[in-house]
Amino acid sequence: FLPTGNVHLFDWDEINFAEAAREMLVTGDYFTVTIDFQPFWEKPPFFIWLQAFSMQIFGINEFAARLPNALCGVLTLIILFNIGKKLFDKNFGIYWVLIYAGSFLPHLYFMSGIIDPFFNLFIFLGIYYSFHYTRKREKPNMKPDSSVKNIALSGIFTGLAILTKGPVALLVFLLCLFVFYTLRYLHSRLNRTQISISSKDVFIFTAAVFLVSFLWYGIELARHGTWFFKEFIAYHIRLLQIDDAGHGGPFYYHFIVLLFGCLPASVFIFKAFSHKTSDNTSQVDFKRWMSILFWVVLILFSIVKTKIIHYSSLCYFPLTF
Repeated sequence: FLPTGNVHLFDWDEINFAEAAREMLVTGDYFTVTIDFQPFWEKPPFFIWLQAFSMQIFGINEFAARLPNALCGVLTLIILFNIGKKLFDKNFGIYWVLIYAGSFLPHLYFMSGIIDPFFNLFIFLGIYYSFHYTRKREKPNMKPDSSVKNIALSGIFTGLAILTKGPVALLVFLLCLFVFYTLRYLHSRLNRTQISISSKDVFIFTAAVFLVSFLWYGIELARHGTWFFKEFIAYHIRLLQIDDAGHGGPFYYHFIVLLFGCLPASVFIFKAFSHKTSDNTSQVDFKRWMSILFWVVLILFSIVKTKIIHYSSLCYFPLTF
C-alpha cells in the first residue's frame, strides 16, 4: 500500500482508467465510461467504478487510482493461501503466496492502476470452481446441490470478469473448458469410460454469466442501442489483426515477458509440469487445469498481433502454482 501514491501515473492504461473514474465523479454518470467526456468503448466499467469510489473517499490522486489493486493483491494472496492449503497443505499455501508476491511483475501489478489484477482474479476463480464442478460430477456420492453451487459460482466470477474487461473473459474461459473436455474425452476413449455434461448445469452457468454481465451491458444497450457493441467488437478485432497503438512484437514476446518478468517463479516452471506419483486425483486434476490455463493464455495472446506486457498476466496464477 505505501508506495502506490508516490509515483505519477505513467502507463497509458493507468492514465485512461483514472481519468474515466474522475469524469464519472464530474458528470455523476456512472454507467457511461468516457475519456475527455467522449464515449470510451474499449473497457466495461467495473474497475473504473472501484476507482471512482476510492476517489470519492481519498480524493483524485494516484493513491486513490491504485488503491483497488492493492486491496485486490491482499485478497488474491489470501485466496491463494486457502486454495493451496485445501488442495495440498498449509506449507504449500504459504509457498504459493511467497512466490507470487515475491515475483517481479505479479508484485508490481498490485501497485498499478490497470484493470488486469481484478480481471485475472475473476477468471482464475471461474476456473477454480469449474475444477470443483468437474470433480464433484465424478463423485457418485456427491450432494445434489454441490455441483450446482460450483457451476453457479464459476458463472458468477466469469460474469464479473466480463464486466471488468469484456467478452475476452468468456473466450479465455471457454477455450480452457474446451481443451479440458477434449483431453478428458480422449482419455475416456482410451479407457472406455463416459463423460457427461448436464444441460441443466450449462443453463445455470449461462444464466449466471448473463445476469451478472447484464448489470451493465443490458442497461447500456437499453440506453444507447447497439452502437457501443459495434465499436467494442471492432476495437477487439483490431487488436487481433494489427499492432494497435504501436504495440507490436514477435510471436515469442510473452514467452520472454514471463521468463524474465516473473523471476524467480519462472525458474521452476519447466520442472513443475511433471506429475508426482504422490499426487492424489484432485491434485492431478488441478495441475491439469493450471497447465491448460497457462498454455491457452500464452498461445492466445502470442497469436494476437497487439503485444502489451500485461496481456499474459493471467499466466501468473498457473506459473507461480
